[in-house]
Amino acid sequence: MGKRKGKCVKRNTATKEALEPEHVVKAPHSFVIHRGNCSKDLIDLTKDFRKIMEPFTASQLKERKKNTIKDFLSISGYLHVSHMMVFTETEQGSYMRLARLPRGPTLTFRIHNYSLARDVVSSLRKQYVNARSFQNAPLIVLNSFSGEGMHMKLMATMFQNMFPTINITTVKLKTIRRCVLMNYNPSTKLIDLRHYVIRAIPVGLNKGVKKIVQGKIPNLNRCKDISEFFDKAALLSESEFEDDTANRVTLPQTLAGRGAAENSQSAIRLVELGPRISLQLIKVEDGLMDGEVLFHELVEKTEEEKALIKKKREEKRRLKEKRKSQQEENVKRKQKEKEELKQKALEGIKKKKEMTENQRLMELAAAETQNGDDQDDDADYYRQEVGAEPEQDLFTQNPRKRKSNEGEEPRGFKKMRLDKKLKKKYQDKNETRNTDFKGKKRYPSNDGKFNKSNPRNKGHKVQGGKVNKFNKFNKNKGQAGKGKGKGKQRK
Repeated sequence: MGKRKGKCVKRNTATKEALEPEHVVKAPHSFVIHRGNCSKDLIDLTKDFRKIMEPFTASQLKERKKNTIKDFLSISGYLHVSHMMVFTETEQGSYMRLARLPRGPTLTFRIHNYSLARDVVSSLRKQYVNARSFQNAPLIVLNSFSGEGMHMKLMATMFQNMFPTINITTVKLKTIRRCVLMNYNPSTKLIDLRHYVIRAIPVGLNKGVKKIVQGKIPNLNRCKDISEFFDKAALLSESEFEDDTANRVTLPQTLAGRGAAENSQSAIRLVELGPRISLQLIKVEDGLMDGEVLFHELVEKTEEEKALIKKKREEKRRLKEKRKSQQEENVKRKQKEKEELKQKALEGIKKKKEMTENQRLMELAAAETQNGDDQDDDADYYRQEVGAEPEQDLFTQNPRKRKSNEGEEPRGFKKMRLDKKLKKKYQDKNETRNTDFKGKKRYPSNDGKFNKSNPRNKGHKVQGGKVNKFNKFNKNKGQAGKGKGKGKQRK
């Protein structure tokens, strides 16, 4: 019978790996953290970037100063984490490192400027923030990433693999609610990152009809009739996306918003959510946060310097492997020595137990033989002196005890009971003894015995009726409480 599981184990979704859908397991997950001494604004930028990577990111992750990259790497496989973004800050500026887990590569970006999500949303005239938009992964759009160089292809591939892929034949349009736009400027070599929410607005309708279609409550304060609200020409929408026919699309599927039905004309509108970030690629490394530098924007090295760095790296790697193998051998040797000591200790304990058992048996045998010899000597002496066989229990050390009847317990000592007359006599004597000595002080005499009265006061009279401590007589009753001295009291 299997072991029963508690409530916490049943509720924990991390243990129910078999119940997770396949697309969730295969989707790229990410860690977004900050390292070192960072300003409050950079920490807020880290939280905003987590909102971009929703829902396949650790949004409530709390990192500590003592945590290392190896700590996050050790749990990345269990949580299906494939990417890690690390924000750092120095005196020269702020940086973001994008790493592929578990073996790299690592891309280092310099953050030229950024704006937080709260600042972007507060600057909009019409703010639109919907929590349901973060239940699905965003759509990634890359622009102008077709430049020359391996670093450009690697950068575009890393950005694409940060988000789950989309199957055009099976995708549902109502799940695509957000968009991440990355634009590369070849002249400045900067990457502009923007984060939008996608909305579908019905077109070809005036403002009043559009409000009714979208489920909004109309304001009829200036209208005499509902027909006036619909027919009023001044209420026509003058937004720019209705004037441009390029924004109008025919929806192949029904979207989540009101008025966005299938086969209807709608205009696509993007509302910015933030943050805004301007990045520049500085360095590309082969390993995870460490390794051979494949590309560097600011530093260029000759072939000799590259060969020297590679040689040093190989030597360092060999030394590390040697030290690691030596440590493994030391661990095995210590474990073997520990097992040998354990076996020796167990053998010693077993041997000691056997010795004590043999010693005990030998002592018992010696005691039995000595008792038997003593009994045989006494019996022979009795035969020689008396000339007859001794009785069976005459020379045994443990004489046969009186057996009690079957099922009865052995009797204990019999309590002595006093006669009623004797008991009364002893009680009377004790009472008289207690009353004689009650309240009287006993004084030692010359022969070492104690007397009831003080011999010094014998034959002396108390003058003037003074109170004596040991006499009950008192002529002046009003002064009974004053005479408490040891000697005589005179007027």
